[in-house]
Amino acid sequence: MNLGKFNSYLNLIYLALFIFLFSCQKKELSYFEKIAFNDVALKDPTPAEWRYNKKEHDQTFQDFQKLKKIKPEEGKNIIYLQPIGEFNILQKKQIELTKQYLAKYFQLETKILPTLSNTIFPKSAKRIRSNNQEQILATYLLDSILIKKKPKDAVVLMGITEKDLFPRPKWNYVFGLATYENGVGVTSMFRFYDGNLTESNFNKSLERLLKISSHEIGHMFGVSHCLNANCVMNGTNNLTETDSHFARACSLCQQKLNSSLKYDNQKRLIELRDFFEKQNLNSEFLRAETDFKILK
Repeated sequence: MNLGKFNSYLNLIYLALFIFLFSCQKKELSYFEKIAFNDVALKDPTPAEWRYNKKEHDQTFQDFQKLKKIKPEEGKNIIYLQPIGEFNILQKKQIELTKQYLAKYFQLETKILPTLSNTIFPKSAKRIRSNNQEQILATYLLDSILIKKKPKDAVVLMGITEKDLFPRPKWNYVFGLATYENGVGVTSMFRFYDGNLTESNFNKSLERLLKISSHEIGHMFGVSHCLNANCVMNGTNNLTETDSHFARACSLCQQKLNSSLKYDNQKRLIELRDFFEKQNLNSEFLRAETDFKILK
């Protein structure tokens, strides 16, 4: 073999070796692929839980992408909170913290509107339960009040009330309700503190409020109930079920949100982690910290 042929063969060997080594290199995982390792699988539902009787479609990322949905745009990119009712100091503090949380969760500017009085509810939008508890028709609140109060620069508007809510006559109550089309929703604080809001139950109540508010706004942005993992977007029937759900959105639901809201994932994660730590929401802090560590 002459020297020229030998060099040609040698070059081919080097090229083949380079291609082999390059193909063996691990593909860099995306943010969502990395945090997916921290997703926690859903357990089989019990008879009292949402998924037991609700047969819902599993919304894939492709389904979400095809969906016509609300997105922030220039001049229409602020989340507004609309308090309705009479709130004490602790309740006002929770609303302020909810504002701070939602700004970090969705990475959008969030503002609180002046409080509306309970006198805005007509008799036709109220009912009295057997325990003498007054409830407000949530659909009336969405369709007849909040849609008219939505500021021009709002991407979504979330009402927060201290009154109990019901969505339709046959239902006992609902924690929150939202519309995909109009970008309005409402969350009730009424059942979150088991009677009276105090310093001792403040954090548990706050965590419930954060979960339901971010859940309902997630719906406004087009995210359906999650069947992928334990997630803030899981459907819920009762407080026990709500408490068992994480405030953390699973990797799939985060991917859906990020595809529309276009935020910096790591910045969001750090801000949420720091919020949980500051508010002593320890379980959620540990979950955020675990996600942060897996990115390193």
